[in-house]
Amino acid sequence: MKKVGIIMSVLMGVTLSFCLSLTGNLTSGEGFQLVPFLLSFAASTVISLIIGLIVPMKKVEDGAVKAMKLNERSMPANLVKALVSDLIYTPVITLAMIILVRALVMKMSHGHAQLPPFAVMFIKSLIISLVVAYIIILIVTPVFMKLSFKLAGVNPPAGKPPVDRS
Repeated sequence: MKKVGIIMSVLMGVTLSFCLSLTGNLTSGEGFQLVPFLLSFAASTVISLIIGLIVPMKKVEDGAVKAMKLNERSMPANLVKALVSDLIYTPVITLAMIILVRALVMKMSHGHAQLPPFAVMFIKSLIISLVVAYIIILIVTPVFMKLSFKLAGVNPPAGKPPVDRS
C-alpha cells in the first residue's frame, strides 16, 4: 500500500503542478509564456512531491472524514478529502509561485516593474488556484487511484472502486 501512496503522490503532484502552473500563466494578463510556465511547473512539481512525501495524506484525509463521522466511501467523504488535499497543497504552491513570478518579473524588468502588492497577487491567485485544484482533485483522484493500484500490482479493496488515497 505504501507503493500505491507514492505513485498516487507523484501522479497528483505532477497533475496539480501542471494545472496550477497553466492556470497561473494564463491568468497573468500576459498570455501564455513558455519559459515562466516551465519554471513554474518545475518548481511546483518539486514542492508537490515534497509535500506528498512528507504529509501522510491518507491519514490526514481519513482523520478529517472520521472527525466528521462520514462514510469513508461516500460522496461527502470524497468532497472532504479533496478539500483537505486542496488546502494542504494549494496555498504552499501558490505562495511559492507568486514569489517566483515576482522575482522573475523584477529580474526581467531590471527592477522597474510596477507590480501590485504581494498580498493582492497572492490572494487573487490563491482563490483561483483553490477552485481549480479542488475541481482537478475531484476529477482525477478516482482515476489515479485505480491506476496506482494497477501500477503497484495491488488488487483494490473489494466492493466499489477505490476513491481514497493510500
